[in-house]
Amino acid sequence: MASNPDFNRPPPFNRPKVGPGVRMAIDYAPLLIFFGVNFLAPGPQIERVLAATASFMVASAITMIVSRWKTGHISPMLWLSGTLVLVFGSLTLWFHNPNFIKMKPTFVYAIFAIVLGFGLITHRPLLKQLLETSYPGLDEKGWHKLTINWMLFFVAMAIANEAVWRITAPDMNSDLRIWTLYKFPGCVIITLVFAMANIPMLMKHGLTVDAPVEVPPEG
Repeated sequence: MASNPDFNRPPPFNRPKVGPGVRMAIDYAPLLIFFGVNFLAPGPQIERVLAATASFMVASAITMIVSRWKTGHISPMLWLSGTLVLVFGSLTLWFHNPNFIKMKPTFVYAIFAIVLGFGLITHRPLLKQLLETSYPGLDEKGWHKLTINWMLFFVAMAIANEAVWRITAPDMNSDLRIWTLYKFPGCVIITLVFAMANIPMLMKHGLTVDAPVEVPPEG
């Protein structure tokens, strides 16, 4: 089978490089702020989660602006995640119902899985565009396997998010601390471990040893 040149095609634009600290701040600062406000804000649970949601929305908007300023663009994942934060956050504040913000990660993961599944069906390397990264030396078969792995991972994470919030915080006035801890740092750790677990397979398909481990921003 002839190799598809799209799998090894370089990014279309020479975008400015940013340090890992800036990248992590863009990806995870909004979650950290949501975590902090929900734990530290005074008052009953519903007031804490509404304050945390409003902070989450503001922080997400700021990170999109910072990403545009520092990197010259806003990644597809950040666009999707930030947009859904604003949509589900607005529903949470309008209806005073935290279940909307709890469902937001489910939709993010599900959309990521659908996009990757569409790429597999149409033979398009959408994973590289979605993650905005390149694994040097990785062959077509490696990209195909990695796409399947990430698609299944996102499906599993969508199901897991629904299970965690429905078990630990099913009601409007439920304490969100367990679910919040699951989201951060729990999901961040799970995603990093999953990305690293793929490295041995990727090295069998040409990945260079010194290639960085890339993970998507948390949903």
